[in-house]
Amino acid sequence: MRSTSPMSMSMSCQIVLHLLFFIASLFSTHASSLCSKDGSVVRNISEIPSGNYGRDGLSHITIAGAVAHGMKEVEVWLHTFAPGARTPIHRHSCEEVFVVLKGAGTLLLGSSSSNSPGTPLEFKIHANSTFTVPINDPHQVWNTNEHEDLQVFVIISRPPIKSFIYKDWSMPHVAAKLKYPIFWDEDCWDSPKDEL
Repeated sequence: MRSTSPMSMSMSCQIVLHLLFFIASLFSTHASSLCSKDGSVVRNISEIPSGNYGRDGLSHITIAGAVAHGMKEVEVWLHTFAPGARTPIHRHSCEEVFVVLKGAGTLLLGSSSSNSPGTPLEFKIHANSTFTVPINDPHQVWNTNEHEDLQVFVIISRPPIKSFIYKDWSMPHVAAKLKYPIFWDEDCWDSPKDEL
């Protein structure tokens, strides 16, 4: 069995991040967006605005988005979760791909085939792992590491997304609360909220 050094793993994460950023830039439009202060094709991630959007322990950056950058088919985010931080239990009608850049945590994945999410399956996630969330499956990403941030690169389809938020895993799907636009799109949103 071939051993991989921590140095090459770190370089692998950097290569993946640069590759995904390049792919996202290929899909971007050149039209100016409502919130973008910089219409450049190439942007420095460290200079893109970030925020927690009322979610303690979260740092969100929209690297390329529908509302902020005019993306039509995909949206790309960088999420950093402080120790103990987690997403709400939620679902959305889009595909979602995660690449774990650093840290470790847990993916909780519920069912969309019964009346409620039910007891979720638990999957351990760690640096250099990737996972997908099927369309409409309730899920939650949780930094269960007490000492290190969890940082994930997220690619979603069909932006901008409509999320349905659950209070707990036993809440019926029909009772989940619609969140549209998503937290980080609210400041740039120029259309009336869709209440369907």
